[in-house]
Amino acid sequence: MRNVFVFGLGFLALFPAVDAVAQQTGRQAAVLTLEDPETRLDALFAELKRAQNENAAKRISSRIVKQWSLSGSANIDLLMQWAQKAMEADKTDVALDLLDQVVTLAPDYAEGWNRRATLHFMKQDYAKAMADIGHVLELEPRHFGALAGMAEILREDDRKEAALRAYQRLLDIYPMMREAQTELGKLADELAGQGI
Repeated sequence: MRNVFVFGLGFLALFPAVDAVAQQTGRQAAVLTLEDPETRLDALFAELKRAQNENAAKRISSRIVKQWSLSGSANIDLLMQWAQKAMEADKTDVALDLLDQVVTLAPDYAEGWNRRATLHFMKQDYAKAMADIGHVLELEPRHFGALAGMAEILREDDRKEAALRAYQRLLDIYPMMREAQTELGKLADELAGQGI
């Protein structure tokens, strides 16, 4: 990987104007921008918004989820793997203990909060799920999984207008999510029938 960066810096030297900009902002910053996880996510979200069909959108969303799963810590990754295995084995208490450790050790890791929110949702502890979703959306406002969970909880709680807004927000980020389109349509019909 280092050789690629060295080659990139040599390539910049071939273009004096680009090289001058690189020197002003710092050569590494100019070259490494494409490797920055946030820049990569921004590009993926732009692709997701432009996706013309459901299958393309699903492929892009899978890449986003994969990017979100990168914690940057081998310990956190291991705890997440153990939690996933515990969830798959219906050992929810073990999974919860592991995810509690994840959010304590890595409070800025949105996917730890999201996984714990999912577990709370599975246990039908909607108050705790919503609290964790709040953390997820604070760290990553574009987290379509958390928004989908929020919308579903709001709907379950018969807060239809709030659920409608959550689905609208979700579809603004991920326009081709069919389930959200369907649920939004149902809610709009229900609310129109109530005369909002």
